[in-house]
Amino acid sequence: MATSPYDVAVVGAGPAGLAAAAAALAGGARVALIDAGRQPGGQYWRHRPGDLGAVADLHHDLGTFRGLVAGASGAVRHFGHHVWTVSGSAADGFAVRSLAGDAEHEVAARSLVLAPGAYDRQVPFRSWDLPGVYTAGGAQALLKGNEVLVGRRVVVGGTGPFLLPVAAGLAARGARVVGVYEANGPAGWARHTGAVLPVAAKLTEGAGYAAALARRRVPFHARRAVVAAHGADAVEAVTVAKLDREWRVVPGSERVVECDAVAVGWGFTPQLELPLALGVATRVDADGSLVVEVDEHQRTSVPGVYVAGEACGVGGAPLAVVEGEIAGTAAVAAATGSGVSAVPSRLRRRRRALRRFAAAMHAVHPVRDGWQSWLGDDTLVCRCEEVTAGEVRAAVDDLGATDPRTAKLLSRAGMGWCQGRVCGYATTCLTASASGSASVSALDLQGVSERPIAVPISLDRLGGV
Repeated sequence: MATSPYDVAVVGAGPAGLAAAAAALAGGARVALIDAGRQPGGQYWRHRPGDLGAVADLHHDLGTFRGLVAGASGAVRHFGHHVWTVSGSAADGFAVRSLAGDAEHEVAARSLVLAPGAYDRQVPFRSWDLPGVYTAGGAQALLKGNEVLVGRRVVVGGTGPFLLPVAAGLAARGARVVGVYEANGPAGWARHTGAVLPVAAKLTEGAGYAAALARRRVPFHARRAVVAAHGADAVEAVTVAKLDREWRVVPGSERVVECDAVAVGWGFTPQLELPLALGVATRVDADGSLVVEVDEHQRTSVPGVYVAGEACGVGGAPLAVVEGEIAGTAAVAAATGSGVSAVPSRLRRRRRALRRFAAAMHAVHPVRDGWQSWLGDDTLVCRCEEVTAGEVRAAVDDLGATDPRTAKLLSRAGMGWCQGRVCGYATTCLTASASGSASVSALDLQGVSERPIAVPISLDRLGGV
């Protein structure tokens, strides 16, 4: 690359990306900030175009958001740009290629900070393909970004702290949330007080959501899950059931709950297409997710490339902000050749405490294999290609598949439009169980493949690259 107009290119304008851009600008760098959204904030601080005030009550820690936006205001914004690939090296510079409408753009920079975030991990259940079944993140995105309720009578289910703000937000905007069904037992947090106390703000935040649900008389049910949906053309009811510690249904505990929408969340999957395209080293995190391996400066195994936020391990917005600040500061040093100074002690302590909290969260809210017992052989797993759980199992039992990739080729699970982002996790778990294999590829576990193309691009445009 002959010239690099920017010192640092930051991909992603959520908490990590905004913090990285602000830190790089504070270091005197020329910064490009690139994001698929039309405005900053990412999924965490999603809001209506140009009007955060309308949904301010649905957000947490808005002071941090406004401070980061102000700090990153000097960056050249490339918003509405869907990054489809990244390439290059520290020696020659990096190229970030994106699509904005029908036009293709390229941003060149000397160093690169990737903050791609994460998306909802999904677990299938009977009739989960009915209209009215949403991911928890999808329900919240509609609420924050468009002030649209997914339904008037809503069930929220799954596992993890994220269920609380989703339910509280829906209730605050007028939906009747008839129940929150947590598949694990939140009492498990009592074993992790050492990880919780140093981040007291997390306690305050959780208590606030719990109080909001109590005020609106939203019942919370532990060790229970949505195991089936019912309806002719849309959701009319769900079956919820009590679970044992392995997530198998306790016989006789099933009951039907009427609703017109259900929002389910089972944690998040880091979005790794761009880091993997550059060949960065990875590792398996506490929740079984594949994540990028970084050092204390958020530096990857590829010189000049830094990663921050959920791609390093799902841990929430406060951790993403700290990692972004560290990554942005280090990326300036890499771009200018000034040498990387030690990470300030306040940031090291904060990152360490928040990572401990994240590890505790994964320990208290795991996804256990018992969910597979909820499925009938006719339950859809891959909705794009209409592949059932029985067909995935048959790829192992009848056709001899011994790993998730072979099961994918034989059943076509994961070969549709989403390329395994929806069904990759479930397909891999089913394959591992059917084959009796304890060894699971982390790439397959997430439905992620090492591919140079991160978003859809036409063959015509790709041929001209």
